[in-house]
Amino acid sequence: MRKASAAEILKVVDSLLEKEVLELALALGNIDSPAGRENEAGEYIFQWLQERELEARKVGLLPERFNVVGRLRGAGDGPTLVLNSHMDTSVAADEIWSTVHAGDPIYHKAWQQGEFLYGNGICNDKGSMAAWMIACDAIRKSGVKLAGDLVLTMVVGEIGLEPVDEYPAPAYLAKEAGTRYVLNRGFVGDFALVAEGTDFHVGWTEAGKAFFKIRIFGEEPPVYTPYVTRASPLSPNAIVRMVPVIQRIEEWAKEYEAANRYESPGGIVEPRVNIGAIRGGLPYKITKTSQVCAIYLDVRITPAQHPEEVRRELTRVVAGVGMPFDIELYTYRRAYDGVRGQGSKGEHERLLRAITAAHKAMFGKEPERCLPQHTSMWRDVNVFHEAGIPGIMYGPGVSQLGGLFAIKIEDLVRAARLYTWIALEACGVAS
Repeated sequence: MRKASAAEILKVVDSLLEKEVLELALALGNIDSPAGRENEAGEYIFQWLQERELEARKVGLLPERFNVVGRLRGAGDGPTLVLNSHMDTSVAADEIWSTVHAGDPIYHKAWQQGEFLYGNGICNDKGSMAAWMIACDAIRKSGVKLAGDLVLTMVVGEIGLEPVDEYPAPAYLAKEAGTRYVLNRGFVGDFALVAEGTDFHVGWTEAGKAFFKIRIFGEEPPVYTPYVTRASPLSPNAIVRMVPVIQRIEEWAKEYEAANRYESPGGIVEPRVNIGAIRGGLPYKITKTSQVCAIYLDVRITPAQHPEEVRRELTRVVAGVGMPFDIELYTYRRAYDGVRGQGSKGEHERLLRAITAAHKAMFGKEPERCLPQHTSMWRDVNVFHEAGIPGIMYGPGVSQLGGLFAIKIEDLVRAARLYTWIALEACGVAS
């Protein structure tokens, strides 16, 4: 293998057509694919790869939720680069209890208006996906033979559905069905580029998460409404008892976030805490006090933290409120600060050099590190690190513009050109 020259790279980059990027991004953005319902998007992508002879495969833990994998083969004497984006989007039309206007077209459609493309699906994450799919096709059509392979992974299950209570697996399942399943089936590489919105910053550190269910108990047996009194400061109603617990958790969240801030060359993790759901009582039967009320707590963790330490700390916090309770850790996903292992540093540095070279060619300067909000969430770069594959996040857009989901057309086309450059730089070309 040999290093591709700037002239060779520019020839391929310049052959890439803006029209093709926009058409594919809009096509994907107009296929509604909320987490758990990615089938139609997968079928479209599978056919797109087949038409271009990019070795399309359906790789699924569940038949109706399959990932799509393609491959552009190189000469076999260079490193393999995995390109990764997710098909699933974050808001389903029936999720009105978390998003009031869940049926709004901004969450389910895509359109061009002026210099922007609008749509949740475009921004997270099918715009970036379209950019590198077109980049791979541009390399294929150019006739340039890469030294290494490109593995194209379009996955389900990046958005955080997690089984709990009467919402079981496999219907409510995320990470196990997506990138992790693809890697476990052998679609691996020497390094991975996870194409997500980072505003063209680079990062490889990412938060993990611990999900807790906290139940507060009321008086037993429940009290019939006509017999409810306020003579005692302690309400018999678990819903009312939950109020000071929520207040204390909100206070603790500030302490927790400040105490556990994590800094590394790959990014800063500011581990946030969010009460994502609450339930208690039966809305069709409100004639008695509720004997149980539960909150569901999303606690982000850093690579330096263990979930049992967080559980013990949270237990002490809730116990201090003085209400009868129990607590359950029902989801744990580990945080990673890159890959620690033999040989991983060299592969990481090779990919970082390729991204840096492409970025300098397009922007005239080296890329900056990701902002904390990008490295404090969950992204599938963690799954690659879990598998021992060095991964870096890099992509256009920051998901929202003035409260609307939008991305500049210029940035999306630039991303396609950058991904073309990165692939040629990272994989090399046949001698």
